[in-house]
Amino acid sequence: MILALLRRAGLVATAALLALLALATPAAAHGADAPDGTDYRTEATGLTPARPGLTVRAVEAGARLELVNRTGRDVEVIGYSGEPYLRVGPAGAYENSRSPATYLNRTLAGDTTLPPEADPAAPPQWRRIADEPRVRWHDQRTQWRESGPPAQAVADPTRTHRVRDWAVPVRDGAEQVEIRGTLDWVPPPDPYPWWVAATLGFLAVAGAGLVPAGSVAGDRALRAVGALLALGGAAAVVLVVGRELDAGAEGVGGVLSGLLSGQIWPLLTGLGALAAGGYALARRPAAADFALALSGACLALFAGVTNLGVLSRAVAPVPWPGQYARLLLLAVLIGGAGAVGAGILRLHAASRTAPAATTHTEVPA
Repeated sequence: MILALLRRAGLVATAALLALLALATPAAAHGADAPDGTDYRTEATGLTPARPGLTVRAVEAGARLELVNRTGRDVEVIGYSGEPYLRVGPAGAYENSRSPATYLNRTLAGDTTLPPEADPAAPPQWRRIADEPRVRWHDQRTQWRESGPPAQAVADPTRTHRVRDWAVPVRDGAEQVEIRGTLDWVPPPDPYPWWVAATLGFLAVAGAGLVPAGSVAGDRALRAVGALLALGGAAAVVLVVGRELDAGAEGVGGVLSGLLSGQIWPLLTGLGALAAGGYALARRPAAADFALALSGACLALFAGVTNLGVLSRAVAPVPWPGQYARLLLLAVLIGGAGAVGAGILRLHAASRTAPAATTHTEVPA
């Protein structure tokens, strides 16, 4: 039975890895909309002149702007050539299919090929994109478009530098309004200490699997690994909730909708790690070892590996300082990978003990 569990653990871990690789391309495509991290901090400081009922903010680690219009009248965001680009008002949000910005802003890289109908001089053709008076979009005017960092950051990479103040024009009826904000380069963290901490934590947690099962010390080791796995699962849940909040989700309903539509795998693996950790705390050795290995592998892959960019980027896609996101990711990596190591070691030890016990069992004549 132990050998069967060990084989199943290997098969499931392999399946989880293949699933992660299969999802890598779609995830990378979506990552252009919500980066795992960046060294550029984009902030929207407000509208000039101010308009009651019209609000703006940067979301998704600064990758998009969000404009909410509760004025009761339509306003237009102006594109790169002075043409109407977006319209948002009581009837919802619309994009102008003749505006080049509609296509250039499909991705953060702005590398979409313009179709023949893209003509800023042509009359607008409005296409509804949302029912509510809210719109989100990439805007190249708020981003750093060069491949390398700005000159001032190269000259002094130890401190934050203001790259520029930016403005995005908006038309409110016949009046001109500007969304204003700032773009800063922020020194990235040194990922080496985080990797060292993750490695040492993994070795310490995995080493608990060497303590003989069935002993008092073995039971304590199992419970400790379960507690750390549960902690990693809780950290994963906090991370995915933070990503949804940073993406602009509002209220419990908005967060849940975002989680179920875009963060389902990290959410499920976090919750699964919490359940598996609780199962291990209940002292059910054989099944708990398998649960530790399985849920730990899923947690490390789906909630850990997919967020590794947080360790080397200054601005994380969460509404808190980057160091908090790195601490949460550290808990995910240590709890997940450590549980895999401990679970496999315990299963391996049990698989070797079972044949030995069978050999020494006397068969009655």
